[in-house]
Amino acid sequence: MKDIDPFDDRPRGPVLSVRFGIALLLIALGIAWIVYYYVAVRPDPTVLDATPGSPAFMADLVRWNYVIGFGLFFLGLAVAAHPSTPLGRGRGVVVGMLGCFVLGLLWICTFYVLADGTLNDVPILNDLQQSNLFVGIAFMAVGFAYATRWE
Repeated sequence: MKDIDPFDDRPRGPVLSVRFGIALLLIALGIAWIVYYYVAVRPDPTVLDATPGSPAFMADLVRWNYVIGFGLFFLGLAVAAHPSTPLGRGRGVVVGMLGCFVLGLLWICTFYVLADGTLNDVPILNDLQQSNLFVGIAFMAVGFAYATRWE
């Protein structure tokens, strides 16, 4: 068992804070927004005269739904980089930073590997097409937000 260092005066906050709760809520809202748009609202591109689902405002936004969903998701990750959250201090910073870097790299590599024709079979990636690069780079940008907290 590891002994507690009496000279270690780094601040240790609670595991669950209000900021962390907000971050988790933003991440969940972003994922839910993208999934709901893709499953319920988006018109089926394989049907010639497909009608979009409801709500109408979401159908009118078309691809902006992905900007809203991923924006909420990345905002939640960035909010979680604050020192008052578990991901913003100690080892959580390294986990958040490396996790975002690796996810961004995997997102871009997956796009490039599947871009030869099988990309149409992968949900969400098929709608984003070249915008998949922005998603991968955004993951890496959030990773840099964690990197600024690394000590």
